Amino acid sequence: MNRKLRTIDLTLAGMFVALMAVGANITSFVPFLVIGGVPITLQTFFAILAGAILGSRIGAISMIVYALVGLVGVPVFARFGAGFSSIFSPTFGFILSYILTAYITGKIIQKHKGIKAYVVAALAGMVFNYVAGTNWMYAAYKLWAQAPDGLSYGLVWSWMLVPLPKDIILAVCAGIMAHRLEKTVLSKSTFRNVNRAA
Repeated sequence: MNRKLRTIDLTLAGMFVALMAVGANITSFVPFLVIGGVPITLQTFFAILAGAILGSRIGAISMIVYALVGLVGVPVFARFGAGFSSIFSPTFGFILSYILTAYITGKIIQKHKGIKAYVVAALAGMVFNYVAGTNWMYAAYKLWAQAPDGLSYGLVWSWMLVPLPKDIILAVCAGIMAHRLEKTVLSKSTFRNVNRAA
């Protein structure tokens, strides 16, 4: 059932837009945390949390807003990137994937409430993020971006092996954290109570 966005929905979505901006640039001051043009960030972690905490609909909306804010010129992308030209970046697929990462995570949790479901949902969101973002990156290098020497599909995936352990750990932490918040805070909050009543 369609439901209008409430002030609290917009506030929480805005909060995750801000968290994504922080997560995108928290490691920018450490240049060696860029592998194959892919900066090591906390964006996947916050995208998963957005879906797990806000639900599939509001979580996805928050990620859409994040992408749009960056595209209009606010420096919220990794390495303080911004602007419409970001669409042509080989890593822009990751930014788009955050929308469905949040949606998939939230959708699974809406159907299954146990802690295992939260962790599985978080890992599923992370897997989608990697598959969509990495395939976009490979296509970008093949079709319009200047590709590194010796580029291959396997090489592109090998770049992703560097942040993978970090993202697996953070995805599991996101699932556990979101489940804990649901049990202790969110289930008693106005946000949840109004959602149930709607």
